[in-house]
Amino acid sequence: LTTILATVVVLGVLIFVHELGHFLVAKFFKVRVEVFSLGFPPKLISKQVGETDYRISVLPLGGYVKLLGENPNDEVPPELIPYSFLHRPLYQRAAIVLAGPAFNFFFAVISLFLVFAFSGLPYVPTEIGRVVAGTPAAQAGLQAGDSIVAVDGAPVKRWEELSQMIRGRGGEPLNLTVKRGDKDLKFTLTPEKKEGLNIFGQKVEAFQIGVASSERLATEELGPVQALEEGVVYSLRIAALTLQSMYKLIAREISVDTLGGPIMIAQVAGKQAEMGFIHLIHFMAVLSVNLTLLNLLPVPVLEGGHMVFLCLEAVRGKPVPVKHREMAQALGMVLILTLMLLVFYHDIMRLFTPRQ
Repeated sequence: LTTILATVVVLGVLIFVHELGHFLVAKFFKVRVEVFSLGFPPKLISKQVGETDYRISVLPLGGYVKLLGENPNDEVPPELIPYSFLHRPLYQRAAIVLAGPAFNFFFAVISLFLVFAFSGLPYVPTEIGRVVAGTPAAQAGLQAGDSIVAVDGAPVKRWEELSQMIRGRGGEPLNLTVKRGDKDLKFTLTPEKKEGLNIFGQKVEAFQIGVASSERLATEELGPVQALEEGVVYSLRIAALTLQSMYKLIAREISVDTLGGPIMIAQVAGKQAEMGFIHLIHFMAVLSVNLTLLNLLPVPVLEGGHMVFLCLEAVRGKPVPVKHREMAQALGMVLILTLMLLVFYHDIMRLFTPRQ
């Protein structure tokens, strides 16, 4: 039940935010919005308010806003031409198209801002959870429970910073200041190059001392301005990692087995909900940034594809012929459906494949 509710909340909120972006910017430019739907047809519930039919539809894996004159084949009555999407200036149409992905990104920033402002910025402290036998750390005498507080006299409190310092020294000796209980101890050791896995699951070589972090998280209290800055920085970091993942998938540096779809989203949403509301909000923010970039891909039927057509129109001085747009959109739909089938397949295979 928790998984189902969490999935409905996550997908519902992200879809609503995305479509709300299109809706509000269209309204701002006085473009007539005929339908605002959460989910795809057939519709379950609908209510006409003014010029717009607000709907909740059966298929929950998306939503849409239907604008007057959005389809080039639509016949627009002469008196409604001022409210037609296709009859608006190019910059207005571009703003309406980009509003959905933009609202998803803003949602991520604001969500993370609220999390950081009220709960603090979480980080992994430099407390050692495990020392690997036979490594420089073990030979030097480091123990589980020790906290590394300085490297060569430079203070350090985050595990990420510690890892960067160790890798950046290139195998040179390190002088570590370690807190053990009430004592401050000094250790000198030399990192060794080892093969490991990066966040993408790829094998890489890096200098290590042979310690693993504890599972404990610490938090740093932030003021409103700092929380907003961290929300922006964290969202941009997620975007950069997502783009790296996309590139590595296209370059076949990482396997398509890593792709996840609705089933994986449901599983993760359920686990995050069980861990607490803050964790669920954090997951929604990460997913919202991913949706931003996914929708900006230059694939017809996605916002990125629409922007390609608008850019071509700007260069040519006239719209792309309807016949060419329809062909491109048909190919785009085939590509999207193929991708959906692929992620569903890997989702299902993960359900029935025992974990190693």
